[in-house]
Amino acid sequence: MTAPRPVIGVTVSRRSGWRMFPLIAFNVWLAGGSARRWQADRRADIDSVDGVIIGGGDDISPDLYGGQIVTSARLDPDRDALERGVLLAAFVQSKPVLGICRGSQMLNIALGGTLHQDAYATYQASDHIRTVLPRKTVHPKAGTQLAAVAGEHPMKVNALHTQAVDRLGEGLRIAATDQGGMIQAIERVEDPFALGVQWHPEHLFYAHRQRGIFCALIAAAAARRNDAAQLAGVDASTI
Repeated sequence: MTAPRPVIGVTVSRRSGWRMFPLIAFNVWLAGGSARRWQADRRADIDSVDGVIIGGGDDISPDLYGGQIVTSARLDPDRDALERGVLLAAFVQSKPVLGICRGSQMLNIALGGTLHQDAYATYQASDHIRTVLPRKTVHPKAGTQLAAVAGEHPMKVNALHTQAVDRLGEGLRIAATDQGGMIQAIERVEDPFALGVQWHPEHLFYAHRQRGIFCALIAAAAARRNDAAQLAGVDASTI
């Protein structure tokens, strides 16, 4: 019997989720999973999924990390609370996580880190590119999980962000930077699998290195489900 696809809970913005979720769900499906949409006005049941994607869109309230409100910020405190709770629950239950853009930043904040609210003012040598096209170069770090799934050589990605990770959260390390030194990816040092990328790999589904990021999440979710089934004495192909 073929095992069912791992189920991935995907958090999205109430403003833009209608267009972002289908694209993320498509990438999850290509990688062998099945996506379930979560947003601030819907219940997020961590027990019902095998892994989590924290999606992009909206700025994170600086109240969560001691920053200052900026006039250009588009905030959704309900989404902040939802995603922080989802991440903490995922860590407790050892369920894998992928953070995309804002999601990478929230991963860092949930573990006690901080953000640069105007990243390009801090990293003036970084190319200030805003496009869904792969025009920004990032450099994965050797020995990281990102390098294992996407390779160590530089890769072209898109860029839509204005904020970036500043001080790392507990148990995290830098997985990629751009040429100006701005952090472009972070990951947990230990299990459960947790990777945050500053770009939007869901727009780059035609690139095998970007598909590899989603495949890594699905593989970790399937492994976690199988481990849980063995502990419970249940056939994993039936859950």
